[in-house]
Amino acid sequence: MAAAAIPTLRDGDVTLRPIRARDAKALERVLLDNRGWLRQWEATYPGGGSVIDTRGSIRNLLSHARTGHALPFVIEVDGELVGQLNVSSITFGSLSSASIGYWVSQSFAGRGITPTAVALATDYCFSVLRLHRMEICIRPENQPSLRVVEKLGFRYEGLRRRFIHINGDWRDHFAFALVAEEVPRGVLRRWREGRVPEDAARVTAEDRAAAAYPLHVADR
Repeated sequence: MAAAAIPTLRDGDVTLRPIRARDAKALERVLLDNRGWLRQWEATYPGGGSVIDTRGSIRNLLSHARTGHALPFVIEVDGELVGQLNVSSITFGSLSSASIGYWVSQSFAGRGITPTAVALATDYCFSVLRLHRMEICIRPENQPSLRVVEKLGFRYEGLRRRFIHINGDWRDHFAFALVAEEVPRGVLRRWREGRVPEDAARVTAEDRAAAAYPLHVADR
C-alpha cells in the first residue's frame, strides 16, 4: 500500500507532528539531557555501541514511513520537543495491525502527555488508516510506561520472553493491545470520559513472577 502523509494530531497543548530531518539537533539535545532516564528503556542492536546518531535514526524512520510501514512522530508541548512516538510494523490486509513505541523527557513525565499522544495515534490508526489492532510492549520494570496502558485501558495479553534487545541485552516484555471494536468512540474520548475498564491492563501474578526470573538458556 502506498505511504500516506504523516498527519499532525493535537489535543490541548500536546501535539504529535511528523519527525523531520531538521529535528536532529533538538532531538539529540533532549536525548542527551535525559540519558540516565532513557538508557534503561531504549532499544539497542546486539553487539552494537551506544552512540546517539539522531540523523541516522531519523533517516531510518523516514525510510520506513515512505514504504507505508511506519508513522514517526515527535511529541511537542506548547511547541517544545519533549519526546517521540513511533507507530511501526504497520500491516494492512487480513492482519491490519501496528505497534506503538514512545518516550518522553523526565521533566514532562507524569503530566498526561504520553497517554494523550498514544491515544491520538491509536485513534488515527483506527479511524483513518482503518487498522484493527494496536499493540504496545513494555518491559516489566518500566512503571511509567505501564501506567500509560493502565490509564488508556490497553488489555494485557501476555509475557513475551527476551523480546527486544534493550540496554545491551534481550529483555522480557509484557504485551498489551486494543482492537477497534473495543473503542468505537475513540481511545482519547473513553479515557477523558472516565469509561476505561478497570484492571484491563492488569498483569497476571504468574507472568509477574515469571518475568522476575531470567529465562534458562540451555548450553549448546
